[in-house]
Amino acid sequence: MLHLYFCELCRFRKFILKKPTGRCNKCTSCRRNSVGTQASSAVRVIPEMSESPDARSLLSASSQLNLMEVDAIDDKEFDIPQVDTPPTLESILNELEDEEEPFVLEDTCVLNTDNMDAHSCDTSSLASSDSGDPAHLKRKRRTVDLNATVHGSVLRHSLLKGISAQIVSAADKVDAGLPTAITVSGVIAVGTSHGLALVFDTNQALRLCLGTKATGAEFGAVSALSINHDCSRLLCGFAKGQITMWDLANGKLLRTINDAHPPGTAILHVKFTDDPTLAVCNDSGGSVFELAFRRVMGMRSCDSRCLFSGSKGEVCCIEPLHAPPDFRDHPITHYSLLAMASLTKILVIGLKPSLKVWMTFPYSKSDPSSVPQLAWQFVPVQKTVNPILAFCKGDTVHFLLVKKEETGTIHVIKQRQLHLSCDIISLSWINSRTLVLVDSHEKLQVVDRPSQEVLETLDLEQVQLVYNSRHFKSLATGGNVSQALALVGEKACYQSVSSYAGQIVYLGTKSAHIMTLRNWRERIDCLLKQEHFVEALSLAWSFHEGTAKAVVGLFGDPVKRKGVVGDKMVEVIFQFAEHALKKCPEHGKIQVMEQHFHDVVPVLVDYCLLLQRADLLFNQLYARLGENMVAKGVFLESLESYIVADRLGHLTTPIMRDLLAHYHGNGMMDSLERCIVHLDVTSLDIQQVVKVCWENQLYDAMIYVFNRGMNDYITPMEKLFAVIGPPLREGRGLTDEEVVMGNKLLVYISCCLAGRAYPLGDIPEDLVVQVKHQVFEFLIRLHSADSSEEEEVFPYIRTLLHFDTREFLNVLAMTFEDFKNDKQALEYQQRIVDILLQVMVDNPDFTPSQVGGLFTFLARQLAKPDNTLFVNRKLFDQVLEFLCCPDDDSRHTERQQVLLELLQVGGVVQFNEGRLLALAEKAKFYQICEFLYEKKHLYDRIIECYLRDPLRKVEIFSYIHNLLSMPGYSPEEKQAVKDKALQHMQELVTLDPSKSADLVVFHFAEEVQQIQSELQDDQLLFQFLSCLLEPREGHHPGILLLQEHDLHELLLDLMCRFAPQQLLSFLQTSQHYRLEEAIQITEKYHHNEATAYLLEKKGDVQGAFAVLLETLKDKLSLLTAESDRVEGGDGRRDEEEGGDEATLTGVKDSLNEIIVLCHRSSQNLYQQQREVLWFPLLETMMASQKLVKGLDAKHTFEVLKELTMKVLNCMSTFISLPSIIQRILQDPVYGKGKLAEIQGLILGMLDTFNYEQTLLETTTSLLNHDLHWSLAHLRAAVTRGLHPRQDYCNICLQQYKRRQDSAEEIIVFSCGHLYHFQCLQQKDCGWGFASEQQQRWSCYKCSSSQGGRAGPSAEPNRGRSTSLAQLPYSDDTSDVAEDDLLYIALNQKKPATRVTSVHHDVGAEADRKKVFVEATLDLQQEQSWDQLRCLYRGPSRLSILSELSHCHSSEKTGLLITAQPGTENFQLKLAPPPLLEE
Repeated sequence: MLHLYFCELCRFRKFILKKPTGRCNKCTSCRRNSVGTQASSAVRVIPEMSESPDARSLLSASSQLNLMEVDAIDDKEFDIPQVDTPPTLESILNELEDEEEPFVLEDTCVLNTDNMDAHSCDTSSLASSDSGDPAHLKRKRRTVDLNATVHGSVLRHSLLKGISAQIVSAADKVDAGLPTAITVSGVIAVGTSHGLALVFDTNQALRLCLGTKATGAEFGAVSALSINHDCSRLLCGFAKGQITMWDLANGKLLRTINDAHPPGTAILHVKFTDDPTLAVCNDSGGSVFELAFRRVMGMRSCDSRCLFSGSKGEVCCIEPLHAPPDFRDHPITHYSLLAMASLTKILVIGLKPSLKVWMTFPYSKSDPSSVPQLAWQFVPVQKTVNPILAFCKGDTVHFLLVKKEETGTIHVIKQRQLHLSCDIISLSWINSRTLVLVDSHEKLQVVDRPSQEVLETLDLEQVQLVYNSRHFKSLATGGNVSQALALVGEKACYQSVSSYAGQIVYLGTKSAHIMTLRNWRERIDCLLKQEHFVEALSLAWSFHEGTAKAVVGLFGDPVKRKGVVGDKMVEVIFQFAEHALKKCPEHGKIQVMEQHFHDVVPVLVDYCLLLQRADLLFNQLYARLGENMVAKGVFLESLESYIVADRLGHLTTPIMRDLLAHYHGNGMMDSLERCIVHLDVTSLDIQQVVKVCWENQLYDAMIYVFNRGMNDYITPMEKLFAVIGPPLREGRGLTDEEVVMGNKLLVYISCCLAGRAYPLGDIPEDLVVQVKHQVFEFLIRLHSADSSEEEEVFPYIRTLLHFDTREFLNVLAMTFEDFKNDKQALEYQQRIVDILLQVMVDNPDFTPSQVGGLFTFLARQLAKPDNTLFVNRKLFDQVLEFLCCPDDDSRHTERQQVLLELLQVGGVVQFNEGRLLALAEKAKFYQICEFLYEKKHLYDRIIECYLRDPLRKVEIFSYIHNLLSMPGYSPEEKQAVKDKALQHMQELVTLDPSKSADLVVFHFAEEVQQIQSELQDDQLLFQFLSCLLEPREGHHPGILLLQEHDLHELLLDLMCRFAPQQLLSFLQTSQHYRLEEAIQITEKYHHNEATAYLLEKKGDVQGAFAVLLETLKDKLSLLTAESDRVEGGDGRRDEEEGGDEATLTGVKDSLNEIIVLCHRSSQNLYQQQREVLWFPLLETMMASQKLVKGLDAKHTFEVLKELTMKVLNCMSTFISLPSIIQRILQDPVYGKGKLAEIQGLILGMLDTFNYEQTLLETTTSLLNHDLHWSLAHLRAAVTRGLHPRQDYCNICLQQYKRRQDSAEEIIVFSCGHLYHFQCLQQKDCGWGFASEQQQRWSCYKCSSSQGGRAGPSAEPNRGRSTSLAQLPYSDDTSDVAEDDLLYIALNQKKPATRVTSVHHDVGAEADRKKVFVEATLDLQQEQSWDQLRCLYRGPSRLSILSELSHCHSSEKTGLLITAQPGTENFQLKLAPPPLLEE
């Protein structure tokens, strides 16, 4: 018999086989002795179970377990106490810990975990492996990402401690096995690995234990569970393929199904549909079956029907559509929809009224190990509720809306996808808007479907999820599953997750966990517990506005919702304020305390205003914060931003008083002014505010108070005039503050006259006209209120004019725009104009600019079509004389600009144009003259205006060009302008030769000769022609006229005189001069370098050489003379050294020019002609060297010696060395001397010879090495054997040896294809021309696959496209094609392989003489050759040496490959060396 014992105090439990005696040795202070008596078969889990042989308790089942031998335990040895009344197994397993509370269900069958909050896991951040440690949770609560959108703790993660403890206890004590599956409905059922099913009720009490160890051994582990919708039946699927049905009311076994699916496969899923007589199952073969339960005559049966065969694709997930109780009558439920997920696609089928496939949907590309997931949910969409199927495989969740059409068909609509960066292994709906996902790293993510936002992430690592890999691999039946299904099973946890009525249960290896959505209050309270008040308020406001995600427990009515949430927010606000006051540091820097409250008070103010609870803000909250002076100050300062933003318009009197005192006391006057102008005047103490504003010069606030509080618009102007009036009358400069006041005054007047309030808003409509009249009456007052005898009339208008005339007139102009139908206003308008004229005209206090501004203003007003102003014309004449006064040179530009502006706005109608023009010319107002001339179309006169105006002279070129180029001007007008421009051409060229030349090119090309004759100054003419004849882009007609020889030769003559350094550049770029005339000009001015260039261009190389040689001789003579003077030692040696160096530099330059000429010309001359050039140059240098040596000038001698060697080195390229030595020895300079005198020359030549010899030998060695390397690799490539891909012809598909007794030719191509010779002839794959022997073949198969036959025009730039191989059976090898062919003779009697790469000369055929010709490479050989060349790292040696080839003359020999002068690349043609036949 099995005996139970437990100690209530220490919770130590045992399962023993003998009657216990004594006390628990682990409890020395038990409150009572051990309890327990002999257990008997009468012990029952529920009363009905004793009557049923099929339903046994876990206790009776465990009595059959042979855990240990009966005699193995001694009561005394283990100190087992005596028990009197043994507890039942149910009482043991259901026993709660002291701190644990029961697990209950709500009325709606939703698992309620509100009463387990003491054991809930915090979910505000990603948990770690220590998620069960309370201290760890406390640490985690302190870290919140303030920058993220605040969602708070969305999920409540609770450990089902009662169920978890009983699972572990059952596994340890009665060997029930580890948990394998879980399902939840009205009850929770847990399957174990030993075939038992434990059913728990709402209080986590074990209600049923279904199955026995014997059935577990027979059926295997429980692999799937399902409870029907009324919690009356339980389906259990097993690892060995059996299915059992249990009655949950009494624990009876109703059915054992063994033949519902093929044997040898495990049950992966078994699920009830909404029809209690219909279920579906899915086995490890990938098939899906329908189970129809029947009961006839008291006999229960089950009919099975295959819905999907695993041979068409293995299904690994099924999900029937379950309708919630509220939607049981939904039309879609009549179809009994079932979703199935195979490894490649999703299927939605209807089981009723007949089987029908409604939709298939293939997956996108994903990881083969990803687990397909399915989940149904009824979702309201567009005022209707329809089911949505969520499915995924990998990282993308798809949503399909399923709806029934009126026609009776099912319509599936694809919704927006959800992309995540993780591999999903579990997918569940927790409500109609929220999904809960688990990825392969066991991270749980809560996702809001409409916004696709991840609301929360948790770590489920400590849950230790149970995976269904053993069942997917069907290990219990021998593992007979596909590799693809086994791979998916590695991450399958279908039976470990079960969702029901908004709650999700997760099964771990030793525990069960439940996830539920927290209600809105709980989410706020979680943040408050962590002292995250700002986040709590933000979350609460999102509840208030209806923008929060995953909301539970709020009213749908917005008014009720806002009321409830608002009350909660008020509560949080007070908690936040109290917390801030308590946490405020009592000691330390004031800045720290201010910063502390700056983080709190603006948040409180903001949310009070958002809730429209100003009473709460100004009464309770301010009173509480006012207890702390720092908090009070921060509170008052934080109000500014809300007042300025017009979110707070009214303050209570105490707060307004404190606000004034605080801002005034802390010098925050600008902030105070900004606040006052936005506040309601009724909340202000006007007397106090006006006093403070006036004392602190807060004029904007003062104006606002007077306007809004007292409807007084005049007093502010009086006060502002009192500030700026005295300094302006006294002529003193205004300070910056006074300038600001003046600008405020102008803006204020403008606003009043325009009907706008200052500084913001509008004047009340009933006061607009009254305010305008009051302002006008004030401005036109004859004297101020407190005037003195010295005060001038109209002081206010005078003050404004002196402050800023232009802006005041602009204010009046804007005001006059609105005066159209108001007679009173028009009278004010005329009155103000009269006052302005009276004040400003003939008043020396006003500058011409100010007076001109007035008349410009008047001219604009008079030019309006509806003008009603009257201005005396004499005043305009008076102003005109004032502005055009020739005796006043001061402000000349200003007076002209004012008059011009006056004329442009229409003032010209007020003046006599003739008189105006005369006055303007007299005053040198050339812009005025231009304005009047243009009006009269006298454009030629405008040219004189530009020329006489020193400020605008340079603009005349643009004016002339634009006028002559633009349409709209008559030919007569353009001709007059051209004539005037020609008259002043000398002046224009003097002004800017370049722009004048441009003008001539475009408009005066035909008058070039005339212009040339008028330019008397040669220097000026040279500058003009230089600009005129410089190269230009484009094809303008004028450019062609400038290509005359006379102009270019004239420019050349002038250039010789004024800019000889530009001669060579001009001669080289210009092509429009005559050679003979140019030579005469350069000879005339003795410019030898230019003369030599022209002679060489003419072809007279000798003449050019003679000219340059003469120049060189002159410079050498000068050098000799200077050396002679230095040798004389007349005391000026240092002074002469500088001139000596300059002369040497000149000699070097001249010598370089001659050498370049000789080198350039020697390329095209014979040997004798070259000697005529080089030897005189050498003799000249040697003669000067001899002269200088006799003068004992060592430095000069060494320089000349180096130059002579340079000549020798350069001429050795073109003159043979023996000729040079012979000429040196025959020279009279050395004829009578000793050999030592020319020793340096001879040794230098020998050094050059040795250098060139070494270079030649090195080059030859490099070439030989490269050539040998290339030939060796090329030979290896072209002499390889050919290996046919098959032994049959690719045309006739017969064996290459069709008849044993006949010999026929076989052709093998380098691509490996083999053909009979006759077959190729029939297909016409040859493209020869002369004869059959010379025919070239192409591979029929390769050419056909390329879209056509290969022919001679297919690749004209390449040699042979294919290499052929003929295989004759005869021994005759005389028949050879023209190209090199590979012959392989195969003979039955004498098998031999002969390979040759021989070409036969057709002319020498009779003599059988072999002639070697250049080999041609086929495609594969060319590719091999390209690969060989790519082996080089950098350029080839051949390409490097090719750069040296131009240095070798055609006479030199000895190289392996002769280099051709001028070639840039060697053209090597490499042929493979032939192998001679034996």
